[in-house]
Order: sequence, then structure tokens, then C-alpha cells
Amino acid sequence: MCGIAGWIDWERDLRTESETVRAMTDSMVLRGPDAGDVWLSERAALGHRRLAVIDVAGGAQPMAVRDPEGRPLAVISYSGEVYNFRELRAELASLGHEFITRSDTEVVLRAHLQWGEAAVPKLNGMFAYAVWDVRREELLLVRDRLGVKPLYWTARAGHLLFGSEPKAVLANPLFRAETDAEGLAELFAVPAAPTPGRTVFRDLRTVRPGHTVRFNRNGPVERPYWTLESRPHTEDLDSTARRVREILTDTVERQLVSDVPLGLLLSGGLDSSTLTALAAGPAGERGEKVATFSVDFPADEQPERLGDWNRDSDAPYIEELSGLLGTAHTSVTVAGGELLAHRGIGLAARDRPGWGEPDVSLHLLFRGVRRHVTVALSGEVADEVFGGYPYFHHDHPLDAFPWLYGRPSPADLLRPDVAALVRPKEYAAQRLRDALAEVPLLEGESGSELRARRISYLALTRWLPALLDRKDRMSMAASLEVRVPFADHRLVEYLWNVPWSLKNTGGVPKGLLRRAVGDLLPDSVLHRPKSGYPASSAPGYGRALRDGVEELLLRDSPLFDLVDRAEVKRRLAAGAVLPGPRAAPHPTGGLDQLLAVDSWLTGYGVRVR
Repeated sequence: MCGIAGWIDWERDLRTESETVRAMTDSMVLRGPDAGDVWLSERAALGHRRLAVIDVAGGAQPMAVRDPEGRPLAVISYSGEVYNFRELRAELASLGHEFITRSDTEVVLRAHLQWGEAAVPKLNGMFAYAVWDVRREELLLVRDRLGVKPLYWTARAGHLLFGSEPKAVLANPLFRAETDAEGLAELFAVPAAPTPGRTVFRDLRTVRPGHTVRFNRNGPVERPYWTLESRPHTEDLDSTARRVREILTDTVERQLVSDVPLGLLLSGGLDSSTLTALAAGPAGERGEKVATFSVDFPADEQPERLGDWNRDSDAPYIEELSGLLGTAHTSVTVAGGELLAHRGIGLAARDRPGWGEPDVSLHLLFRGVRRHVTVALSGEVADEVFGGYPYFHHDHPLDAFPWLYGRPSPADLLRPDVAALVRPKEYAAQRLRDALAEVPLLEGESGSELRARRISYLALTRWLPALLDRKDRMSMAASLEVRVPFADHRLVEYLWNVPWSLKNTGGVPKGLLRRAVGDLLPDSVLHRPKSGYPASSAPGYGRALRDGVEELLLRDSPLFDLVDRAEVKRRLAAGAVLPGPRAAPHPTGGLDQLLAVDSWLTGYGVRVR
């Protein structure tokens, strides 16, 4: 995985801006610790930080394809993995292309030379990249279908800046760290349901999943190259289960390709266990063991049980499955002291206030994994595509994002004058209406099937982006590439049209997946209920956060230009849990967010407009 950055300008000669472009690029050194470089021309400057995974010796970027006279035709800065690059390489070679590296980067670049923007739908993978067409003086930004890889951009006054993370854009003096009512609404009203394309920074956008942004002298144009399409599903249960198994088997096989050490994240749940079993079978036939990794906590800091979100300990299931499959397993212990020592990583990695303790513990897990491997496969996205979350199975009305139904909001702590400007309840309600209006409906669908389709769409387009953003930032801050096989677009497209009655076969959450992989897993794992990522119960962590907020209340802080100081005092005095940004309940989430917002406003110099 890598970090990309760039600058297109119709007025400045960017050949004189090497220092700024390198600052943009090197702000993301953790995304690409192995190498970094920039490519400069009069109108375009591209930067790249590389985490070498495929063709370690070759594949340096930014990469150019040149004409016989040595003049560049197109230049690419690319982050991600294309899992069908070998097939595309063979097809391009048959069309006369000659390759000088083994990298998927060169395949993507030559695909654009051959097919233009029509190359994008041919790619199977997770990616975010920029292609500069030298002859046409035109930039194309591309992001994968589900948004596994991030890409930010801003355009104004004849120029465009882009980067894998906001920090790359913030490193350019043309962009100022500002927020406004919309940014505050994203931060306080919908922190676990981000609006596609929007960020907490004024004028900074994301390339929406499944979209491209084309920029030339006429300005930027964003358009989709992929959307979900609803159509009748005609296969029976057994055929559907077989097709799911076929796609998953092929996907895992493709995503195990790496020129550097690779492992799997194993929680003992259905999703990660399925991937591990699919990977361990072929490895065992070769006499090899797959490496697996899990998070654990000290004996006196075992995870809290948070209702439906965290049901039981992962350890017994991990031990059973690892023993059965013969994996080389490593447990990474995350202690409360480490959580405190690295508490700032969420903000530093996200460039915005995040989710607090879950960000930190996930990052520390990834750091532990990175000591052994460079690439890891994760079971994320299975709950979104198979309908595994508890909120899929509730009957609450769809008058709120389902994972936030009945939960207090961080916006409850806003000052009255700020709340009147931001209008958080109205903002969240409008974002929900917008999302529901996008759902591609199937004619004649009603009742539980219609409800499930709507919830699935919300989960894929509003909840999943928050999870993928967290996964990307916390892993890349540890220089670890995390792949998500359940995000394969072929699986997503197929399951989108599988009726809820089949997905939930037998009245069991993810019954279809359980049927598809029933021969791979022991019964205890196969029938284990959903249990989310564990939350630390370290008492010192919560005490330190409370002390930090109480100290903050005693001094002048820009936080209290936004948040009601008296209301925070009142709730703390009453022993109340402050509302936090996560969908899952957690007693430290609100404390963490207040401290992070203060650090964000001061450390990033954010101006509120």
C-alpha cells in the first residue's frame, strides 16, 4: 500500500515547487516507508510514498510511459492492489504493450493508455490513484468501488490538490485548515455515518467510492463508473450458496498474492475464520502454515461486554480454529498503559477526531502484526453484505441510521448558538433522506425484503465507509497493508440481489454464509453469534481521560467555542456517560472526542467559519 499526492495548476510553473510537493508527499511517510519520489512538469506535479508489496525491486513511482523519443505520454501515482493484474497484463501484451516491470502499477497505467477511462471498470481490487495525461493536460482521479482506499481533493482558482490523506493537502500553503457548519455537522451529528464526498474540512472533498474525478482547464467533473443495480435473483438456496463459495474461494486466492510476508487477522468469528480456512487449505497442501493474528488484553483488563456488540471472549474460538487448521498464531496484547501512551494516534492518522480507544487498540494490534508481516487479510465487510449486524434484525422504524437508533449524539453537547447554526438533528435527518432516495429499488419488492434492501444500502454507503476509513488509517499508520476479501465487487454485486430470506436462511443471521462454508469450520465457530471488536476495560484509561477533560474545563480552549462548557460540567458531576462518536456504546467515547476536538482545533490550527 502507498500514499499519493499531487498538484495541478494552470497558473504556476510547478517545476519550481519541488519543496512543497515533497512536503505533501512525505507527510505520509508511514503509508510508504520503503521509497518516495516526485515527478514535476510545468502544469502537473505528482508525489508517491511506496510500501513495496508486488515487484519489490521494480515498480517505483511516480511511473511514466514514454514515446520512442523519451517524452512522457502519461504518468501515474497509484495506491492499492489490483488482483486481476495478471489477466490484464496478458491482454495488454496481446495488444502490443511491452512491460518493463512486474508491478500492477504498470498494468493500470498501460490499461489507461489502451482504453482511457474505460479501463477503470476492468479493475478488480482496492485502489486510489491519479493519472496525468501529458498530451491532453488532463488529470484523472480514481477510487475503488467501495472506497477501501481513501482519496481527497480540493479545487479552486485554477488549481487542484489531492492526497491519500488530508495531511497531504494541508501541507500545501494554498489550502487552509477551516471548518464550517457542514463540517461541524459531519463531526458531531453523523460521525458514524459520513456523507459521501464530504469531510470535516471546508472545501476538502473525498472522491466518492466508485467514482472518478476528471480535471482539466474547464474545471473538475466527478462521475460514477460503478453503482449497485437491482434485479431479480433466480437461483435457489443451494445454487446461491455454491456461487458464494466460488466467489470467496477465488477472491481469497487472488488476495494471497504478495511478494512480502502475509497473514490473516483471526478473531474466531465466522468471517475471519472463513477467510483463514480458505487460505489454510491450499497452504497445507503445500506443506506451509498461514500466519494468523488476534488482539488480546491483560488478564485484569479483559474486554467489556457491550450488549449485542461484544458477547463473549474470542480466545477459545481462536484457539480451536488455529489448532484445527494448523495456523502459526500470534496474539498481540494491548495494555491500558499502551493505550494512554499512543492515545494521539487516532487524530494523527485521521487528521480529524476519531473514535478514541477502538482506534488506538486497533492501531496497536496492527503494529504488532507488522512486526511479522507486511500484508494482512481482514474479515471486514461480511456483515454489510450478508446482513450480520444486530440492526439488520431489529424492527425499529427507519427514521434514523439503524446503527444509531436511540443513541445519544455528540451534538447534544453543542452550545445552543452553535446548534442553531449547525442544526444537527435536521442535518442527520436530511442525510438519511438523501441516502434512502438513492436506493435502487426492485419493482414489486415490499415488506421485509424492501426493508432489508434499504438497510443494506445504508450499511454499504454510510456505515461501511466509516469502518474502512478507520481500518485504512490505523493500519497505514503502522505501515501495514490490510486487504478485505469480502469487499470484492463481484461478491457485493451478487449478494445485493440475493433475497433477505436466503441471506437469513433458517432465521439465522448470515445463514447463507454459514451454509456456504459449513464444511470448513467447527460447529462452535460456524454457529457463533456476532461479536464486535473488543473494547478495553483498563480503568486507568478512563480515569486519565476524565482528568484530561476536567483540566480542560478549567482553562480557555477553542473547544468551548463549540461545546457547552456548563453542560459538560453538569453531566460529569452527575456521573453521566458523555455521548461519543461510535455506533457501539462505550463509556470513554465522549471523553475521548472532547479531548480530540480540542487537540484538532489547536494542533491543526483549524479556523471555524
